[in-house]
Amino acid sequence: MIPISVLILTKNEEQDLPECLKSVTSWCDDIHVFDSFSDDRTADIALAANATITKRKFDNWSAHQNWGLANIPFKYPWVLYIDADERVSDSLLAALKAFDTTRTDAVAFEIQRRDFAWDGTWLKHAQMSPYYLRLFRPNKMRYERLVNPVSLPDGPTGRLTGFLDHYPFSKGFRFWWQRHLGYADMEAATHLANMNGQTSFSVQKALFGKDFTEKRFHQKGLFYQMPGRPIIKWLYMVVLRRAFLDGSAGVTYSTLQAIYEYFIVLRTKELIKKQASVKTQPPVLVASE
Repeated sequence: MIPISVLILTKNEEQDLPECLKSVTSWCDDIHVFDSFSDDRTADIALAANATITKRKFDNWSAHQNWGLANIPFKYPWVLYIDADERVSDSLLAALKAFDTTRTDAVAFEIQRRDFAWDGTWLKHAQMSPYYLRLFRPNKMRYERLVNPVSLPDGPTGRLTGFLDHYPFSKGFRFWWQRHLGYADMEAATHLANMNGQTSFSVQKALFGKDFTEKRFHQKGLFYQMPGRPIIKWLYMVVLRRAFLDGSAGVTYSTLQAIYEYFIVLRTKELIKKQASVKTQPPVLVASE
């Protein structure tokens, strides 16, 4: 056994959870399934794998993750956080076996994720964010943003070799769209909150930031201030990131991401209009007897 705990977030994951658990049960004796009251066989599958189940109603990503890190009784000081549609590859397992859990020079480590398309193609060029802080000390990590949360470690970070394999289309295109429509709602709400709060973003940090997570935070904030984002995103993915090298899957995925970006634009406009109508409504006068 490797002295690292595993945290898996779930909500109706009876399809993907078995393979996810299979990739960790052979080396981990402290697996925690953090479930949002699934109504399928998720809990039964977790119990059969001797995982510990903690249940909490989902509100938003950062609040949910922060609660889990603060309240789940992990056995070990290091936690590997993965989703049900992700797998620990052989290369990542080798890196975890070689990892010195007594080291104190860093509080979190980035792991490179490989996103796979519906046909099994590794979206090597089309993938937007290849590195994520997924191995960390839970008391030194917190999250911000309603969706696609930003990881904020309290201390220095490092980078681990090996891949965390991700299968976002494992449940088909319909599920992917339904999930991203929900993401679009939360992204629009986050963008509106930033506008109302006049959150400032740094060009310098977006371009030259040393911390990948901080860099992405400022890049996303500045990007949301640009007009024509869906087209810009498609050109960025296909031309600059050379998604065409991933074949038709890469171009199709870039198009899906551009449409998703357009959903965020439309939803943001809708929220702005709703906010303006509330502000312009005349006050309601209640007559006293």
